[in-house]
Amino acid sequence: MTAQAAREPRTEPACPAVPGAVLDGPVSHAISRVARLHRIAAGRALRDLGLHPGQEFLMMHLWDSGAVRQSELIKAVGLDPSTVTKMLQRLEQAGHVRRRPDPADRRASLVEATDASCGLLVEVRRAWGELERQTLNDLDASERAELTRLLGKVETTLCTELTRSGGGDCDTTC
Repeated sequence: MTAQAAREPRTEPACPAVPGAVLDGPVSHAISRVARLHRIAAGRALRDLGLHPGQEFLMMHLWDSGAVRQSELIKAVGLDPSTVTKMLQRLEQAGHVRRRPDPADRRASLVEATDASCGLLVEVRRAWGELERQTLNDLDASERAELTRLLGKVETTLCTELTRSGGGDCDTTC
């Protein structure tokens, strides 16, 4: 190593090189990286609202649907039942949801958003709007429309394959 090289600071590339194992899947790798970064950004925005990532999807469903059986909520968000139960416990402790027995079937629980969570609805909408602006900041209107169209096609393709292979119901991911 030369004296000059020893004095120069080492710089890491902004984005690490693509691992060799993903050379046959550059789009899948890009989607994975973008999804990870988007989830981190969403997590930061939600943390300011006292929510953990994923809890906003439960709340969105409850705000739109009203009281639903816990089993229906689990299916609607497409998560493991134990994960949803833990999320609901946290949301209940924070005063955002309430659970009660279903009068039609006492073995089942109904889950509903509380009146107190209405302010949270406004804040979640604002946070998602800001996340949208940050995410798409460098895209013009036609690029945004094209990205939305292309992601819809990718989602349809993945959903079709998942359904065909018996891997689940894609309606739960919407």
